[in-house]
Amino acid sequence: MSEMFKGIGKIAYEGPKTDNPLAFRYYNPNEMVNGKSMKDHLRFAVAYWHTFQARGSDPFGPGTAVRPWDAITDPMELALAKVDANFEFCEKLEIPFFCFHDRDIAPEATNLAETNKRLDTVVSAIKTRMASSEVKLLWGTTNAFSNPRFMHGASTSPHADAFAYAAAQVKKAMEITMELGGQNYVFWGGREGYETLLNTDMKLELDNLARFLGMAVSYAKEIGFDGQFLIEPKPKEPTKHQYDFDAATVVGFLKTYGLDKHFKLNVEANHATLAQHTFQHDLAVARINGMFGSVDANQGDSMLGWDTDQFPTNLYDTTLAMYETILAGGFTKGGLNFDAKVRRGSFQMDDMFMAHIAGMDAFARGYKVAAKLIADKVLTKFVDERYASWHSGIGADIRLGKAGFRELEAYTLRNGEPVIRSGRQEMLEAILNQYITETV
Repeated sequence: MSEMFKGIGKIAYEGPKTDNPLAFRYYNPNEMVNGKSMKDHLRFAVAYWHTFQARGSDPFGPGTAVRPWDAITDPMELALAKVDANFEFCEKLEIPFFCFHDRDIAPEATNLAETNKRLDTVVSAIKTRMASSEVKLLWGTTNAFSNPRFMHGASTSPHADAFAYAAAQVKKAMEITMELGGQNYVFWGGREGYETLLNTDMKLELDNLARFLGMAVSYAKEIGFDGQFLIEPKPKEPTKHQYDFDAATVVGFLKTYGLDKHFKLNVEANHATLAQHTFQHDLAVARINGMFGSVDANQGDSMLGWDTDQFPTNLYDTTLAMYETILAGGFTKGGLNFDAKVRRGSFQMDDMFMAHIAGMDAFARGYKVAAKLIADKVLTKFVDERYASWHSGIGADIRLGKAGFRELEAYTLRNGEPVIRSGRQEMLEAILNQYITETV
């Protein structure tokens, strides 16, 4: 096993004043905040697909990335080399977890049996590396969207054979996730949606999606997999309309089919903004419904209408994401997975490291700002005061079911016009600015 990323040592914390692009300014993994290390609070993970599979290609040209494994042509030899690259990369960045799709870690063969053998070979290599490393698997998932067999969807396909193939693929992916000690298993919709209702039986497709997830719950019990099931909302792309459109849609779907006790949400920033929500919004929806699970950490470009998966560097977004995370009680089995890719022009090997450093620093600083906001109660106190009328008097009667239309009419006739107070949005935004600029 030779060193892949030569010339790059372990990334160290050097503090805010460093000018070293290969050092942390704000992320100190061993720093204790609220009784836990920052490493345990943030639970960073590397996305196998973007970090080791993406080459910087786009619809207008081939890949530009220069990688240490470029000379390897045998697909299995390449897959095994990327296993070593993953562990070296995570260890040098002191990132404790990684995530993968089944087809990221092993190339597909000509049939399912041979593909599964390839997976077993790579999983064995991953287990060997895990034995001498602290790097763990945050979650596994299935790529049931790239192969042409899934052009019309997987669990929502009009073809039962495609549904069956997807089920077989998920079965194997769950098994290897369990074998590798994965703490979660993610259902990413891929092509689970439609292009036009002219050829779509929406009710049957939604029923089949629920049947599929129910089968997964049953099989997890059968094999003793105790990891958390996660669903990742996404509004569009590649299909025009995804059935897991946003956090609220997923919550409603799970409750409709009685699956809400078995699943939590893996919220991605760029997916939330594609649904015309803020990142904070979808995290809040997951939190208030008791379904906050994990986070895919990235950001989009507000001027582009697709999933650009950029590295997260916006301190407002990272602060408010961490604010919701802390209010949700922090991560248990979930974490911050960098579902992000370097830009096409950032093609050098060290760009991979600098991109992750930028994202890790942004979330570390965001966490500290959010923790201070919560400790000082500047936002929660304002919200509590704004809704104080609901905790006594007529508001309490409404909440307790003691008042109906007749009682509310009588109350209004006695008391006249309601007293309305300012929402102070601009003041609160100024306070947020102050905390972001002053907290280090």
